[in-house]
Amino acid sequence: MRGGVLVAHGPGDDSPAAHRKFDGYDVECLESADAAPARAFCGTFNTGLHRTDDAGETWHRVGKDTLPKSVTSVAISPHDAEVVYAGTEPSAVFRSDDAGETWTKLNGLTDLSSASSWSFPPRPHTHHVRWIEPDPHDPDHLYVSIEAGALIQTDDGGETWSDRVPSARRDTHSMATHADAPDHAWAAAGDGYAETTDGGETWTYPQKGLNHQYCWSVAVDAANPSRVLVSAAQSARVAHNVDHAESYLYRRTGDEAWEQLDSGIPTGSGVVRAVLARGRRGGEFYAVTNHGLYRTGDGGDSFERVGIDWPDAFERQVPSGLVVVPSSAP
Repeated sequence: MRGGVLVAHGPGDDSPAAHRKFDGYDVECLESADAAPARAFCGTFNTGLHRTDDAGETWHRVGKDTLPKSVTSVAISPHDAEVVYAGTEPSAVFRSDDAGETWTKLNGLTDLSSASSWSFPPRPHTHHVRWIEPDPHDPDHLYVSIEAGALIQTDDGGETWSDRVPSARRDTHSMATHADAPDHAWAAAGDGYAETTDGGETWTYPQKGLNHQYCWSVAVDAANPSRVLVSAAQSARVAHNVDHAESYLYRRTGDEAWEQLDSGIPTGSGVVRAVLARGRRGGEFYAVTNHGLYRTGDGGDSFERVGIDWPDAFERQVPSGLVVVPSSAP
């Protein structure tokens, strides 16, 4: 959450345990990987990037001499868990080949033609990398979203960059890819939902049934890439502001219209936009809002709240990240 990290062990068990860690930081993003489940990275807005090697018990800052203080996105390569990417404000992408010990800046990002139009509305003098999505089929291919202004790509590991294409969204908040769907990617953006089937060359906007166009988080079923969940709201104000919150959850399967999901999970008034994560089995998803952590095992037909203690302070915060790692983690 914005004000700390909650580590939940065994959320599928009858009595899961949760421990609040990393308090007092302005959390922006969170990432871990199956290949190294006890290791996670947490980016903060003003104190850089931090790493845990013991499943969240202790954290230490990495990249202090290289990375800017504001780390707004982090991603681990699905091809090599030692390869980590960090996105920052001002917009830049850094790469580590040793799990965060050392970092190299991938130059050329702001040399793109569209860069002069990039601007983050609350701080219009600047912009940042909101999301980095490595391609599970090509270790040199990355999607990188700039908030706000562009979804850009590299096909050579960051040696060169391709500018936004006309059909891409301009305010992409999160993305998803799938190991069983080459060239496919899904995007949740402030200017709507989008998906590609040709590696980002062109994008389509299936919107039928999606009654709220400010999209924040997207997740794709582990066993069925045609099943997609997305969180959405009417505007940024009601998505992120607890006092005015009103957000919803949608599902789309194949070419069907979007359908709103609300069985077992709070939506609507008082609920900030959810952060989603797919589980480890088909039909399993997790969703976190200011009201708690929720799980579905049937693709969203019904949710249940994961029975962990939810700090009172989190009810006044928006979620910044959610990762699901193997239960064998310490």
